[in-house]
Amino acid sequence: MSLRKDNHKEKDNFYMNLALKLARDRVGLTGINPSVGCVIVKDNEVISIGQTSLNGRPHAEFNAIKNANKKKLKNSTMYVSLEPCTHYGKTNPCTDLIIKSQIKKLFYASDDIDLRTSKKAKKILNKAKIKVVKNLLYKKAKKIYNSYFYNKLNNYPYVTGKIACSKDNFSAHKSKIITNKHSQNVSHLLRYKNQGILITSKTCNLDNSRLNCRINGLSNFSPKIFILDTNLNINLNSNIVKNSKNIDTFIFYNTASKLKKKSLIKAGVKLINIEVDINNYLNIYKILKYIKNKGINYLLIEGGYTLTKNLLQKGLFNEFYLFKSSLKLSNKGKNNISSIINKLNNQYKNKTKINTFLDKDILINYR
Repeated sequence: MSLRKDNHKEKDNFYMNLALKLARDRVGLTGINPSVGCVIVKDNEVISIGQTSLNGRPHAEFNAIKNANKKKLKNSTMYVSLEPCTHYGKTNPCTDLIIKSQIKKLFYASDDIDLRTSKKAKKILNKAKIKVVKNLLYKKAKKIYNSYFYNKLNNYPYVTGKIACSKDNFSAHKSKIITNKHSQNVSHLLRYKNQGILITSKTCNLDNSRLNCRINGLSNFSPKIFILDTNLNINLNSNIVKNSKNIDTFIFYNTASKLKKKSLIKAGVKLINIEVDINNYLNIYKILKYIKNKGINYLLIEGGYTLTKNLLQKGLFNEFYLFKSSLKLSNKGKNNISSIINKLNNQYKNKTKINTFLDKDILINYR
């Protein structure tokens, strides 16, 4: 791959955009580490690329250097979407590897927020006579790392909400499925991009969903399952309970019979006792902290009407996906969510409408 341009700024932007695209593709799939993209260029040709590995290691810079022709690395230029790490952890810092590879110049799009590294790479690399240019395409990088920065600064995971409704705003009816298969595939992609998924036992009992990712080749990335179930009303014959020894499944509850608890534990479910508030709802703040402590940085909530409305009122969704079908349900519909849609429109500054599904389904992303 090569780019023939006289304008250095355009060339640098081009290569950094490649690095940012590599980073964007793996957001949510790199464990506790940020998703990073890296591009190495020499004589105006890309000689190697790298992404943060799934689950977080090795880092993008390591992968790009490893994949490169070692003879070409000397005096090359590296473009990285995030400041290279400078601290020793389970592996040596990427700055050490960059110096050892005799890379001549490095661009990165944003400082890291991790205090072990933040704003330290430039000084270390300059000392090794490597020229460093920071904040190239920073605004684009900031959008990619919004969730990572949130995770670093807060005790909660980055929470994505999702709900589907008919054209006339009903979220349920007898046949259960409202949207078309293309919208459903996007829902599975959201499961793939999140490490955990949260629903209520009511939704579980109604839909009997498996809550896994059913896209060919991506089933191994199905999220861990979390259920809100105040009195342990979940059906013991549900797909979730029957499959709980294969997928980590956690149920948050407050009171229940010893027999029901024993049956669920025997099935493989992990039970977590949580206090309730004055409305008899489980303490969602403690639940989110528990989920974050389990290493879940990205949580998808496929809530029904009540849960979605409750979490919206508390301002706990970082972003939200509204799937709107082209079908009208009229008197066949249940749970009109017009109030939820109004709340979404008022609460979020950025609203992106995607009208590309076949059969005229609409997807709206709120951030």
